[in-house]
Amino acid sequence: MEIGFSNQIALVTGATRGIGKQIADDLARLGANLILTGTKKDQIEMLNEASKEDDKGKRKYYCVDFTNAESVETFMKELENYDKIDICINNAGINKIDYIDETRTRDWDDIISVNLKAPFLVIREVSRIMKRNGYGRIINIASILGVISKEKRSIYSSSKHGIIGMTMAVSNELARYNVLVNAVSPGFVLTDLTKRILGKKEMEALEAQIPAQRLAGPADISNVVLFLASTFNTYITGQNIIVDGGYVNI
Repeated sequence: MEIGFSNQIALVTGATRGIGKQIADDLARLGANLILTGTKKDQIEMLNEASKEDDKGKRKYYCVDFTNAESVETFMKELENYDKIDICINNAGINKIDYIDETRTRDWDDIISVNLKAPFLVIREVSRIMKRNGYGRIINIASILGVISKEKRSIYSSSKHGIIGMTMAVSNELARYNVLVNAVSPGFVLTDLTKRILGKKEMEALEAQIPAQRLAGPADISNVVLFLASTFNTYITGQNIIVDGGYVNI
């Protein structure tokens, strides 16, 4: 079985680092043309210039701040210009940890905007294109903290639980159009965000608890996403695939 994405267009949000970058790199390697988002304007400009040189413009980066309504509206209008989007990966995400009585309303607004509202808006736009074409694969990057949780994660868990619910609901609407919608819930992944949120000591403690005895790498998550996004996935929809080295089972 050889997965390929030649002549397909894939959208990946939050594609400049971590899991999103890994997914984007893997899709590009396997032939896809890419619509990618990031938040840093200078970096986006640099990446677009590099794409012209390195891969003949197969990657188009957009600077999008999903906490900013005007930025989001501009991006939605850009998506309207595409006649075809075959794959949509909603990966962009943020987190801030606090005890519930110390959380700020602004943190709720920002995290929900990026982790839940943005996927809703993207799916709403992309699904119109996919329905017209009779084909699509949508994968939402959720989290095991949408299935289980721990202290200081009230907002983050709410957002990820919400996207799992959205996945199930939307999958029921779109399956008849050959548009399959799934969520992938990573466990603890060795990314810059994880390092910042957890710190070295907590990561070491987690490694000892995970049955696989290690944190995931971005490739561990991307491999699952690639299958769900491929033409080999013909019947899986509405599912939340947990990729955590067995952590939720302990």
